Amino acid sequence: MDGAKRPIRTPDQRIRVFISSTLKELEPERRAVREVVERLHLAPVMFELGARPHPPRALYRSYLDQSDIFVGLYWERYGWVAPDETVSGLEDEYRLSGSLPLLIYIKEPAPEREARLIELLAAIRDDDRSSYKSFSQPEDLAELVLSDIATLLAERFDASVISTTPAEASGRGAAGAGIPAPYTGLVGRERERAEIAALLARRDVRILSIVGPGGVGKSRLAIEIAMDAAAAGREVAFATLESVAQPERVITALARALGVRDTGDGPLDDKVIEAIADRDLLLIVDNMEHLLGAAGLLVRLVTECSRLQLLVTSRSPLRVRAERVFTLSPLEVPATDADADDVSHASAVELFQQRAAAVNPSFQLTAANTAAVVAICRALDGMPLAIELAAARVRTLSPAQILERLDSALTLLVSGARDLPERQRALSRTIQWSVDLLDAETRRALALLSVFSGTFGFASAERVLNDAGIDDPFGALEALVDASLLGHDERGRTPAFRLLSLVRAYAATLLSDEEHARAVAAWVDGYRDLGARAAAGLRGTAQLEWLERLELESENLASVMRALLDGRELDEAADYAWSLYLYLWIGGYLGLVQSWMSELLTAAADGTTITPHSRAIALYYVNAVRFWQDPGYDPVPGLTSSRDLFLATDDDFGAALASVSLALAFLARGEQPDFPAAIQSLEHSLDDFRTAGDAWGEAMALVMLGRIDMLAGDIGAALQRFEASYTLATAQGERLGIVIAQNHRGWAKFLAGDVEGGMGDFADGLDISLALGHDEGVAYGLEAFVGVRAAQGDATAAGRLLGAALRLRRRKGILNPDAFEFYMVPVQALRDAGRGDEIDRAALEGLELSVEAVLSDARAR
Repeated sequence: MDGAKRPIRTPDQRIRVFISSTLKELEPERRAVREVVERLHLAPVMFELGARPHPPRALYRSYLDQSDIFVGLYWERYGWVAPDETVSGLEDEYRLSGSLPLLIYIKEPAPEREARLIELLAAIRDDDRSSYKSFSQPEDLAELVLSDIATLLAERFDASVISTTPAEASGRGAAGAGIPAPYTGLVGRERERAEIAALLARRDVRILSIVGPGGVGKSRLAIEIAMDAAAAGREVAFATLESVAQPERVITALARALGVRDTGDGPLDDKVIEAIADRDLLLIVDNMEHLLGAAGLLVRLVTECSRLQLLVTSRSPLRVRAERVFTLSPLEVPATDADADDVSHASAVELFQQRAAAVNPSFQLTAANTAAVVAICRALDGMPLAIELAAARVRTLSPAQILERLDSALTLLVSGARDLPERQRALSRTIQWSVDLLDAETRRALALLSVFSGTFGFASAERVLNDAGIDDPFGALEALVDASLLGHDERGRTPAFRLLSLVRAYAATLLSDEEHARAVAAWVDGYRDLGARAAAGLRGTAQLEWLERLELESENLASVMRALLDGRELDEAADYAWSLYLYLWIGGYLGLVQSWMSELLTAAADGTTITPHSRAIALYYVNAVRFWQDPGYDPVPGLTSSRDLFLATDDDFGAALASVSLALAFLARGEQPDFPAAIQSLEHSLDDFRTAGDAWGEAMALVMLGRIDMLAGDIGAALQRFEASYTLATAQGERLGIVIAQNHRGWAKFLAGDVEGGMGDFADGLDISLALGHDEGVAYGLEAFVGVRAAQGDATAAGRLLGAALRLRRRKGILNPDAFEFYMVPVQALRDAGRGDEIDRAALEGLELSVEAVLSDARAR
């Protein structure tokens, strides 16, 4: 499946046990193993995909990549070998198990064991990673698995293994989702880590604030605390606020960190509370000092979410009653009479030594240089960022030369910073000294990069630097990374850069007003161009790559909109929002864009002139989103005006999109949906999309018309619409459109009596949604199987799936309680038959389960 180029992130991020076997001959054994894994509060990874003999290779490969233990169950069958493959999925899973510990169980007797399975088992026996045992009954297998996993956890998954590296800890999925990957290891801070962990273990500590001056290492320590908590099995989310400019935008950053989508169908703070109300969650809120006006929001979160804890980093306390303050001091510097052993173990010296060795592998602490290193650490008052910047110079200077130049810098700069505390003056001077050691072009490149907010890619940086005449952008970025002035890591397939906030603030002072204005203009133009290219890219086969690129740049995308609005460039702001339409929808940012466009219309009402096309865009966003937010609001007048303005300005795509939203409004109007008006609006939409040559929009309009056909009972007409939509989406390779068409086509087939065809569409759509990371698509996929299981009379499976789908919707903020979905009909039929209590009991169980945990219920025959 092409959609799995990006790793599929499984929703449950406890230790994951991948269970491999043929899908039919060992069903009782598979269930026995799953029950054991769940009893141990681990996450079983299982696949039963309906009519398919084995799950898609890309899907099980992605799940294997993120699993921790491999359990293999074998009996007589080798398994199906797919076309163009040389081995079965069963053998392929074993081959792809990598370095995972293997727990292998062979069912005996096996009088008809296939020859290729015999060969595979011989290879497994020779694998020194594997524990190899036989069994005869499912209950015997359950006891073996329970004992073996418990032993393995004790031996291989203790804290020292789980937290082996920062990258592993931060990449372990939702338990530690979004924890920034640290650029370097943490030096010292053992005492602080233990004290903070002890405080967080107390349930009466609801908000713990790590406070201290800039550069003392608050964020770095918070990352380590987050990884420790995630490795211990606690759910952790990490929100970085350094690029957030206004207190009212803090909720957007928190929602993004929590995976809650701002779809515009309700207040975002309410959605966040709904998502985390019952979760034992540690939420890190990093860089809060410039947003203290949002302290009330944090208090509301801990008040309404009884199991939530907040770990805040800030230069100043929040000064709220729920807060406990932990003051972080600089690193330990050696005493004046310290001996050589004490010197080498002082954390400030240890940090200098490690960072120096990173840029100059031959560097060692010696009798000749120790005094200079100690003097540097003392001069910098143990401030970690300042020490790192100084140590980066060991590539070209000795410690004595660094000290000499550092002393000169301190002498030259001391008179200009007497209003700052000493350690802040030391840090400021060290940043300036580090910048002064750069060559002129690299120094200028650093100044230009100060216009960026948060993370940015190389292409974006290259555009700004090229515009300013920097001949070698890559060389300049490389030099800044080497000097520890620019952070660098990999996000998926894309290199990502980020300036520390203190460095960015200093770098901005190096630009004249004219240079700053030109750099900002290049930055804005670059992202406007990116949006324009993304508008086309998101509709084709490169959709995943574009989503990844835009998410990496999301803070800058939002900051550019802020710059356009603040500069009263309203027409440019509207065009920019329009180019990003599909990204804003898929990414769950419609609530944010509605606030932008409301601000634009307010500015226009105050006298700033905008074009009719800009007004059409703003009216569309404001009314289409408010329609979902406010059940009593009638968006028809506003959307009608938007459509007419789009038509008047020859924007067929805009007119078509407004017509789709109008149709939705007609269907939801009052007690009686206006079907004729909705159909007429959708027919106009279909014509306008075709005129615009927009196959993506045409596919969406066909789905809407097909839904109306189904509600009217014309399943045949609906199936034709969905087939046409699927054909258009497939021709473009646009995965989201494929999922939407498949889900609806599945329902049409299912209701027409083609149960196998319907279930195949549901399974395929669910696979693609998992690959896309599209939570709403996953929810719709689970709900489709709710209907299937209900129609089959399996109230328990239907209820479990229903509970899991509701859990996903609550946690991701994608609730749409007023929408009618087709699964409701068979569920209601079960309730009418007196089985409502059975459904409700199973739904309560499903609320505690992840998507992965109920996939077997969805896909079992």
